[in-house]
Amino acid sequence: MPLGRGQCPLFAPLKRPLVAPSPTEAPLDPNMNPNNDSPTAPSQNTAPGPQPAEEPAAGAAPANGMPPGAAGLEQELADLKARHTEVSDAYLRAKAEAENIRRRADEDMAKARKFAIEAFAESLLPVKDSLEAAIALPNASNEQLLEGVHVTLRQLASALERNKVVQVSPPAGTKFDPHQHQAISVVPAEQEPNTVVAVLQKGYLINERVLRPALVTVSAPK
Repeated sequence: MPLGRGQCPLFAPLKRPLVAPSPTEAPLDPNMNPNNDSPTAPSQNTAPGPQPAEEPAAGAAPANGMPPGAAGLEQELADLKARHTEVSDAYLRAKAEAENIRRRADEDMAKARKFAIEAFAESLLPVKDSLEAAIALPNASNEQLLEGVHVTLRQLASALERNKVVQVSPPAGTKFDPHQHQAISVVPAEQEPNTVVAVLQKGYLINERVLRPALVTVSAPK
């Protein structure tokens, strides 16, 4: 008896029993194509999962709004401002002190110019007193007047010496010094040529500076 197409055991549908996957087998990936071993791209409507937190970019300002190292820069700026204040105060003090020193120096120089001869004038007062005392004695003898003149001369010489005024009176035979002597004439003499023969007027030095040269006569060359 011939069998129909639907009754042929070769064309009967194969029925496989449902077998649970063993624990060792990996579960099927829903994205895996059953006809291909490679996974397929996820669908566009896949729900997004939790995203990782974004790291701050390099050089970005922190949450408090201050760039890195700003605290150290602010401290350095504060120290520089304090140092600037200290230096400025020291400068103003030094400037005021220099101004005071300059003013005092100007005042001292003005006083020195104004009262330069104060000590010299004071040393001459005894000389004036002696002269006035001599005039007050109209009936004084010649010996008294001569003695009074010698006393007054000693007082005057002492006053000059205290003020560094020294007389120049070279003895005869002293070599002529054009810096301290002034030759009035050249005379023949029995001594070395170009030496002092006689002093006609004494000279004076003040602090080793010629105040007045001595007037002298000088021996003529032989």
